[in-house]
Amino acid sequence: FDEIKGQPYARRALEIAAAGGHNLLLCGSPGSGKSMLSRRLPTILPPLTQEEALEASAIHSVCGQLPRGGGLLAHRPFRSPHHTISDVGLMGGGSHITPGEISLAHHGVLFLDELPEFARRTLETLRQPLESGVVTISRASGSMDFPCQFMFVAAMNPCPCGYLGDATHR
Repeated sequence: FDEIKGQPYARRALEIAAAGGHNLLLCGSPGSGKSMLSRRLPTILPPLTQEEALEASAIHSVCGQLPRGGGLLAHRPFRSPHHTISDVGLMGGGSHITPGEISLAHHGVLFLDELPEFARRTLETLRQPLESGVVTISRASGSMDFPCQFMFVAAMNPCPCGYLGDATHR
């Protein structure tokens, strides 16, 4: 977080969001630092408790994303899926039910860059998990609940060209 130079209002917004566990939407012109600020957010969050580290590590282990011989996760997860991600990739599921990106972000940050580029249906699927902190995946073979308590951070440009309100906007 100390790598951020200037941006006093954005820094303050991140500090407040981190202190209260609030979700955050950053809107600004391309190159204004939205993604850079978001990637620094986990560095000002409290360290994982032992219980949180166990939960987050278990999810990463199930997905084969726990580093070999690394033990428990030492830092809060930061997940930043591409806007072309499928509903199953984001929420979890598949023929052999596995956690998705929202569960991999459990006790960390889920960052959606270029928010308007995500499919509306994909964004709509986030509503219930954001409210409950749990995602339920139901298939013919059964149903599973995965935890997904995360800070939701999104970034977007003010318009498709990126420069609404800027002197260079056409």
